[in-house]
Amino acid sequence: MHIIQDILIVLLAGYMTIDQNGPVVMSWFSVIVGTISGLIMGDLNTGLMIGGTFQLMSLGVAALGGASAPNYGLATIIGTFIAVRTGTGIDAAVGVGLPVGLLAIQLEVVVCIVNNFVAHKMQSDNNEGKWKNMNRIAWVGPLLCSLQTIIPTVIVVCFGANVVNFILDVIPQWVTDGLSIAAGMLPVVGIGMLMRYMPVKKFLPFILIGFILSAYLSMPVLGIAIVGFAAAFWYFTTEMKKAAEAEKAVAVTTVDEMGDDFDE
Repeated sequence: MHIIQDILIVLLAGYMTIDQNGPVVMSWFSVIVGTISGLIMGDLNTGLMIGGTFQLMSLGVAALGGASAPNYGLATIIGTFIAVRTGTGIDAAVGVGLPVGLLAIQLEVVVCIVNNFVAHKMQSDNNEGKWKNMNRIAWVGPLLCSLQTIIPTVIVVCFGANVVNFILDVIPQWVTDGLSIAAGMLPVVGIGMLMRYMPVKKFLPFILIGFILSAYLSMPVLGIAIVGFAAAFWYFTTEMKKAAEAEKAVAVTTVDEMGDDFDE
């Protein structure tokens, strides 16, 4: 069973990058790959928690221009794998997954440099009419993109706890402590940034209800989500009804005005 899980985790890591740079069928977002990783490892709850944590972290980071952001998708896959396989918690998943996600930045830079030569070679073959050769070379790009996440994943999967302990031993204590603190702070920053662009004033009562359900009544997230869906459904149907009535009123007014013009 462990071998099957290892293979699926490696394939997920490889396909995630191909999907990110290509068809975007699955999505590379942490919450998505965290859910899939949790299903593969047989612990959906852990996958959702780790995926949600890294997803909130990524809300405050953007790769603009030539800048590179940590590969939070890979960090989620590695973190979920380690947390479930070793029985550790989210802090260990963040402490191991985030450095691997940072390592992926360097691999991404190397892949981009190499793919630049691949693109020039394809352009040259196209100009010379060597389209079969161009199509064969085109497969090099996705292969390199997948290797940038497959290589770190294979290392972690093959060496398991040993490589994790090595990483934790090499990283200074103050760094791991900082990562643990950041794991608690960055999600709050992410939520704050998300609320900054949401119509908070318009939906403030619903936000307060959700806060009360979570903080004072200790309702599980699933229960709060169901209440939120019910509120959203009620709001949607109410607004649709108002829009239909307004449209009907406009139609009646238009008919009356046309009738008055006809009488004249």
